[in-house]
Amino acid sequence: MPRVLDVLLNDRRVGTITNLPGDQNLFAFDEEYIADPLAPVLSQGFYDAGAKLVPQAQTAVQAHPFFSNLLPENELRQYLAEKGRVKATRDFPLLWLLGEDLPGAVRVKDAEGGLPPEDPSLKTRELAGSSRKLRFSLAGVQLKFSAIRSADGGLTIPANGAGGGWIVKLPSVRYRGVPENEWSMMTFAREVGIDVPQVSLEDLEAIDGLPNDMPRHLGSALAVQRFDRSPNGVRVHIEDFAQVFRKYPADKYRGASNGSIATVLSGIIGSEAVAEFVRRLVFNIGIANADMHLKNWSLIYPDGRTPRLAPAYDYVSTIQFIEEDAIALSVAGTKQWPDVSRDLLERFARRAAVPKGLVLGAADEMVARMNEVWPRLKGDLLLSESAVELVEKHQARVPIFGPRTRR
Repeated sequence: MPRVLDVLLNDRRVGTITNLPGDQNLFAFDEEYIADPLAPVLSQGFYDAGAKLVPQAQTAVQAHPFFSNLLPENELRQYLAEKGRVKATRDFPLLWLLGEDLPGAVRVKDAEGGLPPEDPSLKTRELAGSSRKLRFSLAGVQLKFSAIRSADGGLTIPANGAGGGWIVKLPSVRYRGVPENEWSMMTFAREVGIDVPQVSLEDLEAIDGLPNDMPRHLGSALAVQRFDRSPNGVRVHIEDFAQVFRKYPADKYRGASNGSIATVLSGIIGSEAVAEFVRRLVFNIGIANADMHLKNWSLIYPDGRTPRLAPAYDYVSTIQFIEEDAIALSVAGTKQWPDVSRDLLERFARRAAVPKGLVLGAADEMVARMNEVWPRLKGDLLLSESAVELVEKHQARVPIFGPRTRR
């Protein structure tokens, strides 16, 4: 028999996902939602080119890209599927398992409150004392948990993962010092005027509720205050640009360009959002963040309907860790750092159909801020001398950070 999951925004049901024979997944909006002109927005990706809501969509194995992008990726997805005793390739049972602590205001749940059946084809090892109620369901590739911060400042990972105003991002087994790097770049971003959530470094041993099979010897974790949760715990809706463009996670590096994002922001929010996007883009070019893909840009809906550019997140100077030395999403047709000049930004503005003066002004503003803040701040960041030198050598090869812009 088909199985059906309710899709809610906070406590309002907006539609259903039905798993049909052949592992076809049908998402359909409720008629009441379609008829309501003041209904909260689920995603820009459910509207066609004429701004008309598309009432339903059917996909195979994977859910609609909006829902698929709510789920973890790669090794984390495999780990969670094993814990939940379902196939990692199937979105439907993972949404069923993880649906109470998804990003934003979305909840996905079985009407009867049950868990998906265990897949009989799997040969999973028995995990002693383990529960199929999973405690970490946040999207992305990094292992992270929802956590609650107590009055005394301590962090606790709740038993079922269904709450918490903080995200705890565990240190990487492969790349040492990522939490310290991200803390440094987020601190730098705040100092140049970018809206970033509160961040802190936390001793892994001091975090209560960390699962027993998680490593505790790798150093500090990064705690990030969730901007998709209000201070009183109410869910605030967000969506990333992979969801906006209806691209699956596997296409997050090639599904669109930075110009595409600017065009959308111009159309649904306005010029100030474009200017802020350009400022953030220039900042990430300046720190050599080669991982600003579609899922690292988001919209937020504070009132449920009106989109804004969400606070910044996942800012890392990736040049410290990876050999891939290029911009994640193209800028006016290029991904090469040395191509980023004022002339390129003019072409970017033309292709994105946004004002040239707006783009160049925002870029100049961010370069000036970074040039003013970096010399006095770099000594206070948790970066080695070699890491600081890498950033400075990188900027020296990017034309917009050259002498002409500084004058």
